[in-house]
Amino acid sequence: MTIKTVLRMGSPSLQQPSKKVGSFNTPELNQLIQDMWDTMQAENGAGLAAPQIGVNLQVVIFGFKDNPRYVDAPEVPTTVLINPEINPLSSTMDHQWEGCLSLPGMRGLVPRYTHIHYRGFDAHGQLIDREVEGFHARVVQHECDHLDGILYPQRIQDMAEFGFREELEMSDRIQSQPCDD
Repeated sequence: MTIKTVLRMGSPSLQQPSKKVGSFNTPELNQLIQDMWDTMQAENGAGLAAPQIGVNLQVVIFGFKDNPRYVDAPEVPTTVLINPEINPLSSTMDHQWEGCLSLPGMRGLVPRYTHIHYRGFDAHGQLIDREVEGFHARVVQHECDHLDGILYPQRIQDMAEFGFREELEMSDRIQSQPCDD
């Protein structure tokens, strides 16, 4: 079990585009993916992108059955997604509060497409091709943004809707959560 340090906003690795993965099912790729799962689980995350642990490759992981950070969220299937492509299937967007392991203690109201199609590959190079909605779609978009060097505050339309979780809870703008990012 290897838990990596999650880089925080301002780290150069989080600000640059990631490179495509060229070879699948290699010892290096498999170790990266295992390190990502170990790190995400240790942090109670819903997802993690390779740049968040300092590796600028197009690899994201996500999924959970129950998550203490997202108590009302529906289950999202555990997925390794490599070299992803996302296409919105509707112009409808939803504004929801998001957090990120790279911005501990912060929350922001972020618009995301509600219905998307995504495709990419698993760790063995097998095609993943899904159409999803709701929270699942939000998680995929959030994690894949990391691969382009984008953090969720860059998507916020009104910076008055961004702040520390505790202050947002005290002002009744978001619900109290049992744990921090």
